[in-house]
Amino acid sequence: MATENGQHHHHHHLNDASPSVVDQTVADAIAAADIYHSTGTTYLHIDNPLKKNSSDSSNHGANPTGAVVPPISLATTFRQNTPGEPMARNDPNSWGLGYEYSRTGNPTRGAFERAVAAAEKTKYCVAFSSGSAATSAVIHLLSPGEKVLSIDDVYGGTQRYFRKVVNPRMGIDVDFVDFGNEDEVQSKLKSGDGKIKLFWLETPTNPTLKVTCIRSIAALANEHNALLAVDNTFCSPYFQNPAEHGADIIVHSVTKYINGHSDVVMGVVCTNEEHIYKQLRFIQNGVGAVPSPFDCFLALRGLKTLHLRMEAAARNANAIALFLDTHDCVRKVVYPGLKSHPQHDIATRQQNGYGAMITFYCIGGREQAALILQNLRVFALAESLGAIESLAESPSLMTHASVPDEQRKQLGIDDTLIRLSVGVESCADLISDLNSALNVAMSSAGGK
Repeated sequence: MATENGQHHHHHHLNDASPSVVDQTVADAIAAADIYHSTGTTYLHIDNPLKKNSSDSSNHGANPTGAVVPPISLATTFRQNTPGEPMARNDPNSWGLGYEYSRTGNPTRGAFERAVAAAEKTKYCVAFSSGSAATSAVIHLLSPGEKVLSIDDVYGGTQRYFRKVVNPRMGIDVDFVDFGNEDEVQSKLKSGDGKIKLFWLETPTNPTLKVTCIRSIAALANEHNALLAVDNTFCSPYFQNPAEHGADIIVHSVTKYINGHSDVVMGVVCTNEEHIYKQLRFIQNGVGAVPSPFDCFLALRGLKTLHLRMEAAARNANAIALFLDTHDCVRKVVYPGLKSHPQHDIATRQQNGYGAMITFYCIGGREQAALILQNLRVFALAESLGAIESLAESPSLMTHASVPDEQRKQLGIDDTLIRLSVGVESCADLISDLNSALNVAMSSAGGK
């Protein structure tokens, strides 16, 4: 096979090779294998080893043993050569700060933070002991008298924290708005008279999967001298990178897709802005809601297969959404991948895929929804989401029970709404499980 410049000796050029350089059969095989938006190398190696000046810990002196997995570093305190001079400032996992005390900086946590920053395409990442602690760290960037404008359909724990802690106890007003409704947004901005310093967005939202154009909200935040924070938990860094669309701050509940195995509670905040990062680092140490080294090890292990898990789960979710759309017991299916989704076009433009969360409304009432949930055998009836196991739940009775009734009604979170977190089991088994549970509910509703 004739190639220019003898490039067949350099196999690592395959990924950017044109068919004129690589045999067409090989090029097709590479394209078939590489369906993961070229993410795998980043998730596994933090710094791409093919890049010049890669500071992967294998060649940086921070990894004297050559271990291919970052060690779990349990030490709580670190020896210093000279008083006030931490060692290991050259270890990239110390973010240039060295190590002195494990709340302040830990090698395993630092490795995880670097990996998430690389996955989210941001310069910085700061890890916290839960997604809620990560949210609270972002609120700590504000001062009393300032205001937050949050999307109305938001994770139950977030709105509870905003309404019951931030608003009454911190002197920071939080207002909720549908960011898709421009008139409503403008009137909230007007009444906020210059005090709105943070826009809080989830897209897709939890649980009604409303999709918002990040770029347009980023422009609005910019115009009003406010920061835009996007909770990117539902998409994960694999399906969406809000920083590329102008978000200042990205928050994740690592508990969900990044860890992905239902065995770690954790959160992160990512940013490209050094001044935001420095404040977050200060808050991480000062408030002290830090994750344990062992949890960081597990979450880093989870991140390494994020691309494989997300593709497998999203393929299952697509088939399940199409199936639900045809079932007589289902009144309405909400999935960004369906053309019937009101913001399908925004999702197509903004995301690298449609994710693995599905919301649907069953016919009948609370009794039918309960029958569906009680008769599922492969899907577990449980809160949380984003794991390899498929989960089903009733937001109105479980994850969003803390949302006031009036607000729930407005958002369409009623008793017939069921939220599915689709995992990576056999697609046929998941559909057959849903089918039999739906049929039980059907016969109770219509006696068929």
